[in-house]
Amino acid sequence: MAAAAERVPGAAPAGYAALAVKFGPRQRSPHCLLVREHRVRDGAGAAHPPRRTLFVLNVPPTCGPESLSRLFLSCGHVQSVDICDKPEIAEKRDTLKSKFFNPKTTKGFRVAYVVFRSPAGVQAAKALAQRGPLQISTESHPVKTGISKWIASYAGSVVDREELKAEVDAFMQDYDKQVAEEEAKAAAEDGVPDEEGWVKVTRKGRKPGLPRTEAANLRVLERERRKRARKELLNFYAWQHRETKREHIAQLRKKFEEDKQRIALMRAQRKFRPY
Repeated sequence: MAAAAERVPGAAPAGYAALAVKFGPRQRSPHCLLVREHRVRDGAGAAHPPRRTLFVLNVPPTCGPESLSRLFLSCGHVQSVDICDKPEIAEKRDTLKSKFFNPKTTKGFRVAYVVFRSPAGVQAAKALAQRGPLQISTESHPVKTGISKWIASYAGSVVDREELKAEVDAFMQDYDKQVAEEEAKAAAEDGVPDEEGWVKVTRKGRKPGLPRTEAANLRVLERERRKRARKELLNFYAWQHRETKREHIAQLRKKFEEDKQRIALMRAQRKFRPY
């Protein structure tokens, strides 16, 4: 789809408009962005409201939210721009975005959701397909491509220790705050029966449980493995039942013969006193 759109400017699948863009004045063949109005079920997308959201396909990896926001600025006020690897079926959850602890790298073309303040912005953006190729990279706001993009990516991969320390400290503060809130909630609910009269028992008491070390966990796992090995297929088949009974009878007979010999020896030594 993307290759066909790039070969024939203006050609687009049904329901989409092909928006031709260039990254510089020296670029001969334009790149086509496929745009249409974003359609969702009623109440299914609060972050991407219907009639005010423009769905964009074939977004190059070099384009960021700022580039798309400047591209559609002439159509109206852009409220937000979200770029994703693939179309979102459900509502996107708010996740903590980290600069250092996000190993996922973006590869290939992506999709974008451009939210305008008014529905007229979506219609104006679709009408841009009737115009000539738009220049997405300018002298004041250049979009880095080629070797300059790789140089910028390498420079951005160098970790700033102070910035990393600040992010780790902020994360630990949030974590300590969350743990303190959970402990306070557990302390408030300790000993308080619920609606059905049950009392929740926690580890915090007179003798709280100690956390297991790795060696203790290995010992427990080894003990469980041996217990399972002893019980595994024990007297599972009928012939095993017969063999077990035969062995038991043989042991009883052997013990009976040993007792007879011991009694005979005691009688011979005149030490046998049954009464």
